[in-house]
Amino acid sequence: MTVSRPAAVVILAAGAGTRMKSQLPKVLHPICGAPMLDHVLAAARELRPGQIIVVVGHRRRQVTEHLAGHAPDARVVVQHRQGGTGHAVRAVTETVGLGQGTVVVTYGDTPLLRGSTLAALAAEHATRRAAATVLTTRMADPTGYGRILRDDRGAFTGIVEEADASAGQRAVTEVNSGVYAFDAALLADIVKRLPTDNAKGEEYLTDAVAILCAEGHRVATLTMPDDEEVRGVNDRIQLAHARRILNARILDGWMRAGVTIVDPLTTFIDAGVMLERDVEIGPGTQLAGATVVETGAHVGPGCLLRDSAVGKGAVLSHVVGVSARIGPGVTVVPFTYLAPGTDLSAGSPGGRRSVAGRPAGKGAQA
Repeated sequence: MTVSRPAAVVILAAGAGTRMKSQLPKVLHPICGAPMLDHVLAAARELRPGQIIVVVGHRRRQVTEHLAGHAPDARVVVQHRQGGTGHAVRAVTETVGLGQGTVVVTYGDTPLLRGSTLAALAAEHATRRAAATVLTTRMADPTGYGRILRDDRGAFTGIVEEADASAGQRAVTEVNSGVYAFDAALLADIVKRLPTDNAKGEEYLTDAVAILCAEGHRVATLTMPDDEEVRGVNDRIQLAHARRILNARILDGWMRAGVTIVDPLTTFIDAGVMLERDVEIGPGTQLAGATVVETGAHVGPGCLLRDSAVGKGAVLSHVVGVSARIGPGVTVVPFTYLAPGTDLSAGSPGGRRSVAGRPAGKGAQA
């Protein structure tokens, strides 16, 4: 595989996610219109890997069914017991194998991690000809994270978990993200001999890095400036925080593409929405699902549209629409509900106005 195309991306998605307090698997909780896992898969696909492997465990039937319907390109490996991150990767090596080349390991609950960051990690790993490359970041408050240890010349020497760290080591602000690039063959060998002499009796990838380092293999690091990218989602508070960040990214992207968003603080746009240039989105507006808004349309204030299409130059204010179609140049009167199947066009009855809940063919009148 080339630098830009690793042999595999392994996504660890087997955790129980008990802090979510939900019947829904943690990785299937939605954020900006798609489950967390789908955002991670999208980032993985940017690397064009030889294969994408998702390790499932807790409520694996739900996760597997979702993958079958939404990510048929992903191979599923079952981790039958919660034995740690190293055990999860060992399940992969024993089930489908990792091939030859670079393997990137990431997590199903990190929806903010960009594909460009994973690509940079894989590139650094290849450039340095490393056995393993650790993605690190710096945090003002590193509480709970493993610290990166370096020698006097700045070379990587290891990772120490917070529980095992000295007072001086706890003061280190560079932390382990838990995201790695490995040489596939070396990783397949190392995961067979990971220790379990820890409080949980589990096998950890941090120990794989330590073993490689101890055996004289080169371990490199890549430090990224945005620590938010690797913050995992473990509860509803963190889910809301991640949603705010991802929504802000989506809005910034559309504004740079030529869309006017009057009040970004009150505007929410799903990842699957498509907007054309010179669209204006008013305050208090939410665009969800596969909604499409064409050039020159004004949507908002106070609109909620899901899986709807808005034509060129249409004007909507305080409108709720679900699976509706608003034709070019149509003005929808305020406080209108467009029921599923509504189709308003300039040449139809009520073509420049609409009434609440009048789907196409039902004699909508202005």
